[in-house]
Amino acid sequence: MFNRWQENWSPLADPALRTEPGDSLKYIALSANNPASYLSLGVNLRERVEFNDAAGFGVGGGRSDSYLIQRLQAHVDIHFNEHWQLFTQLEDARDANKRTTTPVDKNPLDLRLAFLAYSHSFDAGTFKARIGRQEFAFDLQRFVSLRDGPNVRQAFDAVWADWETGRWRFIGFISQPVQYADAHPFDDSSSGHVRFSMLRVERQVFGNQELSAYYSLFARDNARYIDGSGRELRHVFDTRYAGAARGFDWDLEAMAQRGSVGVKDIRAWAIGTRAGYTFASIDWQPRIGLQVDAASGDRHRGDNIIGTFNPLFPNGYYLTLAGFTGYTNFVHVKPSVTLKPSSRLTLIGALGLQWRETTADAVYTQPNVAVPGTAGNGGRWTGVYGQLRADYVFNANLAAAVEMVHFEIGDAIRRAGGHNSNYLGVELKYMW
Repeated sequence: MFNRWQENWSPLADPALRTEPGDSLKYIALSANNPASYLSLGVNLRERVEFNDAAGFGVGGGRSDSYLIQRLQAHVDIHFNEHWQLFTQLEDARDANKRTTTPVDKNPLDLRLAFLAYSHSFDAGTFKARIGRQEFAFDLQRFVSLRDGPNVRQAFDAVWADWETGRWRFIGFISQPVQYADAHPFDDSSSGHVRFSMLRVERQVFGNQELSAYYSLFARDNARYIDGSGRELRHVFDTRYAGAARGFDWDLEAMAQRGSVGVKDIRAWAIGTRAGYTFASIDWQPRIGLQVDAASGDRHRGDNIIGTFNPLFPNGYYLTLAGFTGYTNFVHVKPSVTLKPSSRLTLIGALGLQWRETTADAVYTQPNVAVPGTAGNGGRWTGVYGQLRADYVFNANLAAAVEMVHFEIGDAIRRAGGHNSNYLGVELKYMW
């Protein structure tokens, strides 16, 4: 599974089901009397070659770059019984020939995940809890994601609890996001300088459709924005409605942010919509999709209000892996077509049109990096990009992907010294 800690290998307690190479290591019995008591080993390996014209459209002297990023993860999953689980994962993430290495590119041997989990089902519902270094993501991962696109995924040192009963689910956690370092092994850490906590409620409506809402608190020392700096205390209010029916699918999300950065007030917002229709009875099952997103920017330099939206922990894959587009101060319209020539192959073609929400604020790249020289210069039009992607699943363990993006820039980026940009990524992923 995408989250390896959610896998259940207890059926392999039956020796007759151990039919694949290595199955003896996927289920190692810890008790002769309880099949739910076992140890399981696993490995993830991802290799990706990327070519990028230049980070940030080449503004500030960025040059063409081609490189390899590699991520190796190994885990030990111990189930003491049907209630208790201890999951530990180590990671070694490296880049080769990359001109500029960032914290999301490189993480030599370090502790990726390590948490103790408990679950218990009662007549009224199911209680779950986790404590330790863990991952979590919500919805389409617009704002809270695992950050799987870059080389180093995002983890949190957290205490998590949830209660599921009928069509309801209630979630609460307090966390310190892990800050990554690459100086030497086992140097990642978290602290009270960056904190993220949440209370969330989910409800299934109209069958399998989902309605959810949450309040979260994001706190960070020494935050820096174009129009202010200081301690950031951001109150986040989010609501989402998603579902599928009669060939249609949709996902609608809205977020408001209030609080302060230093002595200035925060007034920021964002919306995200993705909808489509799948012609299931036609060959290749074409899906026609439309994505519309928007996020606020700061409107007046030097006033008492910061309108720049903070996308928190966004998933670059929601837009493109190229990183040309950040979820800050933008309006984004993206029609797309998805085809499935076979059960193993998925093809996506899309055209993205992008504007700034306000010209007073900058153009931003992923995740929320301002392009120098764009704030207050040029018009709203940011540019248009084309995206092609192919995903192929060889078997249950091996998958591949190719993604190409070409971005035609607008006037604001051109005035800042940028240029049209291209991205190519070729990925091979193995999971055991």
